[in-house]
Amino acid sequence: MMYANIGGIHAFGAFNSRQLFAITSGNRLASGGRSTSLHMKYKKVFVAGASKGVGRHIVDKLVAKGSDVVALVRDDASLQELNAIQGVSAVKGDAFDYKTVEGAMDGCDAAVTTLGKGNVATGEKRVDYEGNSNVIEAAGILGVTRLILVTSVGCGSSKDAVPPSVLEVLKDTLAAKERAENLLIKYYTNMNWTIIRPGGLKSEPATGGALLTEDNTLAGVIHREDVADLVVRSLESPSTERKILTAVDPTIASAFNVEGRKVDPAD
Repeated sequence: MMYANIGGIHAFGAFNSRQLFAITSGNRLASGGRSTSLHMKYKKVFVAGASKGVGRHIVDKLVAKGSDVVALVRDDASLQELNAIQGVSAVKGDAFDYKTVEGAMDGCDAAVTTLGKGNVATGEKRVDYEGNSNVIEAAGILGVTRLILVTSVGCGSSKDAVPPSVLEVLKDTLAAKERAENLLIKYYTNMNWTIIRPGGLKSEPATGGALLTEDNTLAGVIHREDVADLVVRSLESPSTERKILTAVDPTIASAFNVEGRKVDPAD
């Protein structure tokens, strides 16, 4: 039986294959350059959580497709690194501060947020809700009608994909992410949103075989770069709008379903 990392905490990993989307990761884009042959529908994209992990990969892939990116970061090192990339305007600020988020997003025509944190001190605000809710609210106020929220398997309708013991460990983090999901779904009815729930995250090179599915019983392993690729592809896909999708990678042979049976990669 295999375990994977979700939000900094080890969690059970499992998947099978049904209700698969046509959108898959692959055709990897070079980082740090700008393409003259690929063009995004959205010309200026706001990215929260851009300094590391999935968000950092998203920045590179958007730039490679010709989009300008406004990246919200918290530290000087990330600010300097991202501002050195052509097409990126990094803004130092705290996602907990609504005015900072709104000011950075102003002028963008799409937004992506990957904000999240595992363990926090008792009583400490959770960026999984507080930060994401600021991004969602700012998008609504500014008329940014395309937004992708990256949360986690184990939220909402995907609770059954994760064993009860893991849900207990992750309950506060998942509850905060789920509150952000519900805010987006309930109140932002004029927005073309997409919620993407990755399974267990690993920081390894993309396999190019990850995919999105509406099957909320899945919880497999996926590499952060593949999640980023799926997010960028989803931005321009009408078939992902107003949907909650699980991101998994059936090409990772170490994934097992809840019964411990090895699952063959999807076609």
